This record gives sequence, structure tokens and C-alpha cells, in this order.
Amino acid sequence: MAPERFTLTRTFHFSAGHRLQSGELGEAENRELYGPCFRAHGHNYLVEVTVAGTADPITGMAADLDGLESTVRRALLDLVDHRDLNGDVPVLLGTITTGENLARAFWAMLQEALPGGSLRRVAVVETANNTFEYYGDGEDPA
Repeated sequence: MAPERFTLTRTFHFSAGHRLQSGELGEAENRELYGPCFRAHGHNYLVEVTVAGTADPITGMAADLDGLESTVRRALLDLVDHRDLNGDVPVLLGTITTGENLARAFWAMLQEALPGGSLRRVAVVETANNTFEYYGDGEDPA
């Protein structure tokens, strides 16, 4: 019998400011495209991080919650919390800070820090109405 695989999703919070703008467009085009999001503004974001693992026969756990917490804090939250995402976060410089692009960038930041192959999903909850999920380049969430 194959070992049982489990996923664990942990939710984290951070607050940050940003503005949506493309360097490929002029001010009027950015204002037209992004509307009020072209102005500097902020969000109280949630980030959901899903990891997978095999349940340990002794502990019954598939992931180390304390280890996940400290890794996400060090690799992501300490870099983005209470920052200007457009100017204060080197890995985001030159990135249009849409929810989609944040989810992809956060995936890359976390994939390097977490045990190999364990990261399954990163979701950025920007507002009560907007959640952006990323499953890795070319990965199928099904």
C-alpha cells in the first residue's frame, strides 16, 4: 500500500501598499486601464500556503507547522509586511503588482525555502472578493 499523502493549508496575514502600473504604458493609459488601483493604496492581504507530505507514522503529522510558520515568515512575510510592494521589495521591482503576479512571485520565494517538492499552492487574498491562486508553472491543480 502506498503511503498516504496529505495537504495542509496555512493562512498568513500581511499589510502592504502598492499601485498598479505598467512601464509599457503612459500615465493616461495606466489610469484608464487600472482606474483607482493606479493610485497608491494598500491591502490587508491573506496568503494561503498549501504544502503536501506523507503522514509520519509516529507523530501522525504530514507537515511541521512550526517549521512552516518560521519559513514563510522568513522567506516572505518579513520582506513584504508593511512595505511598498512596488519599491521596497527587491524581488518585485519591475513587476506589475497584480494579485496574479504576487501569487507567482510568492511561489518562487517559498519554493526555494520549503522542502523540495512540498509546495502545492499559493493563494493571495487581496479583498473579500478577489483571490488569486498559483500552482506552479505548468502544474495542473486537479
